[in-house]
Amino acid sequence: MREDCVLDRLSALGVDTIVSLPCDRTRDLCALIPGRFHTVDLTREEDGIGISAGLVMGGGRPVLHMQSSGLGNSLNAIMSLAVTFGLPLPILASWRGVYHEAIPAQVPFNRAVPEVLAALGIPYTIIRGPDDEELIDRIVRSAYDQMWPHVGLILPSFWEGKEETCLPVRAPPARARESALKYRRMFRDPVMTRYDAIRAIADVLDDEAVVANIGVPSKELYAANDRDLNFYMLGSYTQATPIGLGLALAADRDVVVLDGDGSLLGTAVLPVVAAEAPENLTIVCLDNGAFGSTGGQPTPAARLVDMELLARATGIRNTCKVQDERELGEAWEERGDRGPRFIHAVLKPGNAAVPNIPLNPAEIRERFVRALGG
Repeated sequence: MREDCVLDRLSALGVDTIVSLPCDRTRDLCALIPGRFHTVDLTREEDGIGISAGLVMGGGRPVLHMQSSGLGNSLNAIMSLAVTFGLPLPILASWRGVYHEAIPAQVPFNRAVPEVLAALGIPYTIIRGPDDEELIDRIVRSAYDQMWPHVGLILPSFWEGKEETCLPVRAPPARARESALKYRRMFRDPVMTRYDAIRAIADVLDDEAVVANIGVPSKELYAANDRDLNFYMLGSYTQATPIGLGLALAADRDVVVLDGDGSLLGTAVLPVVAAEAPENLTIVCLDNGAFGSTGGQPTPAARLVDMELLARATGIRNTCKVQDERELGEAWEERGDRGPRFIHAVLKPGNAAVPNIPLNPAEIRERFVRALGG
């Protein structure tokens, strides 16, 4: 069976994790993956870019699998994270819209995918039939050797042929359960700024790896306590927690994500965090109710969404809300081992007057990866 051969090749290449959002044309491959590899099941493709980045920096060797339409959702993350920081990203994409395609909505974007990738300088390889199977090796090796994305566009014709009659059955989970929640919180007028919260956390960091959200939060962390174990994001909106999740899955140390309410409201990663349940992951939601780096425009968290309750709803059980530095310090000390943990810090809007980070992307990546290994 061709699907087994592909997975054999990935195993021989040292791949240890497949980050995946399924496609109808690769359903047989998707059925086999969980029995062969650690599988991170996505709900949105672009989160796979951040998760893969975290896995790579933590010492893992992932491959990202998606439908080619998902590339459209992921292009900014690919360019601003994998390309900007020089991170390997092999993607095996089921190429829709060009071969016996019955769904009109698959055609407009997918037929232009090669030209889009070429315009962005992203290498791609088209896999058309059985004779192209060895090209999968080239895609994965190229991504890791060149520290760059490489996309394999796999036409449905590649999978045609003899069908497997004994595919493993992935039994659906039992759905019967009780869903009960007793929850009551009072929001006070905030007294902390984001910089206050970041400084309070920075003062008590030990050997945790820290991922700081894009824009001013990264600059505030640099000003508060620059350390080699800080990964400063320079772009890639919504990808802080995905990076932290990948790191937590691959690295043998505690991982802290300093994320924001706007970013977390824009991602689909929290249910994936809950499903993977890494005990060494702490997400600190720095909720100032605003898009702080772009002028302080209000987010839905300003007066409507309770970010702690949102985390609870996605399946994260170890949550708390803090509204001053004393409560934040207590929450930090009481994190315990029951991860993942979600600390919701309610803050005043506003940015500290801190300078830009005087490090280029390669320097940020290299010293971070070196410190993780040390």
